[in-house]
Amino acid sequence: MPDPARKLYIDTSVVGGYHDPLWMDDTRLLWQQAEAGYWSLITSIVAEAEIQNAPPNVRQLFAYTFNASNILDTSREVEELAEAYMQASVVPSKFADDALHVAMATVHGIRLIVSWNFKHLVNVRREDGFNAVNILRGWPIVRIVSPKEIIYADQEQSD
Repeated sequence: MPDPARKLYIDTSVVGGYHDPLWMDDTRLLWQQAEAGYWSLITSIVAEAEIQNAPPNVRQLFAYTFNASNILDTSREVEELAEAYMQASVVPSKFADDALHVAMATVHGIRLIVSWNFKHLVNVRREDGFNAVNILRGWPIVRIVSPKEIIYADQEQSD
């Protein structure tokens, strides 16, 4: 069994995916793995704010899963890093929340960001851009993956 302290930064799309027919099976498996101790789910005040406009069942899941102990707060460093991503055109400024999600995880030392947002986050060009900015500013690199890449991470290969 993997180290139960493995942290995953969960963005808003993954919380919503729990009830979305397209993403439900994989998202629920991720939650089951977290409840079994495989992963520690972390999010931020950015997701907390975004979730306020979500359907009630999504807000309830958020409240059940996250509390003061696993909701990251912002800081000057987070804000500056998110701004650097936008200045480098990694994401347009109208998608500042996506930049903030990555900056939150980076500054707080969470290496894996989990998202269903393939346009602005789970995207090799964007991941390269975020990491180029991180390296230039002395921050570690991050991986931005879908729940599928997490839930099958520790399964044995069989041919």
